[in-house]
Amino acid sequence: MTTAAASIPELLQRIAEALERVAGASPPPPDFAAADAFVWQAPARRLAPVRHVNRVEMALLRGIDRARDTLLENTERFARALPANNALLWGARGMGKSSLVKAVHAAVNARGGLETPLKLVEIHREDIETLPELMGLLRADAHRFLVFCDDLSFDQDDTSYKSLKAVLEGGIEGRPENVIFYATSNRRHLLPRDMMENERSTAINPGEAVEEKVSLSDRFGLWLGFHKCSQDEYLEMVFAYAERLGLEEDRAVIRAEALEWATTRGSRSGRTAWQFIQDLAGRLEIRLA
Repeated sequence: MTTAAASIPELLQRIAEALERVAGASPPPPDFAAADAFVWQAPARRLAPVRHVNRVEMALLRGIDRARDTLLENTERFARALPANNALLWGARGMGKSSLVKAVHAAVNARGGLETPLKLVEIHREDIETLPELMGLLRADAHRFLVFCDDLSFDQDDTSYKSLKAVLEGGIEGRPENVIFYATSNRRHLLPRDMMENERSTAINPGEAVEEKVSLSDRFGLWLGFHKCSQDEYLEMVFAYAERLGLEEDRAVIRAEALEWATTRGSRSGRTAWQFIQDLAGRLEIRLA
């Protein structure tokens, strides 16, 4: 009897060790001193440091002055522990939404004067359901975090948006004081129009059904719209890139080729301008840093 009782703790210990081996070791705590930017790797529940962020200089983002100034001011306030809003950057493709988020992060840190550097954390769209876990991980740290999701949208029967709603001030804990959330999307309400119309046609109370979906975008206090640029704005982007990169070519030639490039693609945007510049640099045999 005594021998059997004495073996129970040992048996429980072996069971616990076996379960730990099956579950895998817990990931080490993130080292936020390793970088100023991280990517949330949801399957491993870890933050991977990004030492070289793919970003565009703030000065090269043209045609979005109002959105640039508004987002920069909002981010600076947050970095200084002042009240600030979650932000939704929505609108036309290729107009610099995600580039602006990354440029603003760099600009705020470059100005200095902060107790700790502002950290940028990217979460992928397909991992939104794990956002509460990420927020819990960041909540306990002394740094301030800009959590960013690029190209955020939800399709029919996708319920992961509820995780986002709960985090953005809707849950019992709400958004951590040291975290702000920025998202980019082509859709103002993050949901396809046919999804909203289907809710109206099939619900007993159409207004309430749509309200459940639309209320997600209301969790963002700051809405910044990005619209298709004019021809002059497009050319301004092209010439700014060419000057910054030292592409020595006649402006009239650049203008004509840039317009032809945009026409063949059926769009004018910052992305189109950059793609043209890459083609031009290649033809001039100039390497881009």
